[in-house]
Amino acid sequence: MNNRSTAEVIDRFNDAFQRHDPSLLTDLIAENCVLENTQPAPDGSRHVGREQCLALWQSIATAANTHFDLEDVEVAGERAIIRWRLWWGENANESVRGVNLMRVKDGLIVEGMGYVKSA
Repeated sequence: MNNRSTAEVIDRFNDAFQRHDPSLLTDLIAENCVLENTQPAPDGSRHVGREQCLALWQSIATAANTHFDLEDVEVAGERAIIRWRLWWGENANESVRGVNLMRVKDGLIVEGMGYVKSA
């Protein structure tokens, strides 16, 4: 067990994507983490376990020619809501808005559920 707060974990999680620095994620993910990604539609993909979750998040953090705008972050207890926009170009039609519903337990991410707005 570590003593990081949910807010500290989520801030560092977001920093990994803002800085394109996947190393910031390595000690944030619990062994029993469950991640539901936004792709492929309509249900996304499910990843179970630290290694699978870490690999996916690290690949997103290092994706070339992309960046995230954080729209809002709310933390309540062990839960967090992260609203964001992912850009892969300069025009609005080269972006998508989404939300991650996160759960942190004992200073580690145990759940991340991603959802996007789509046509």
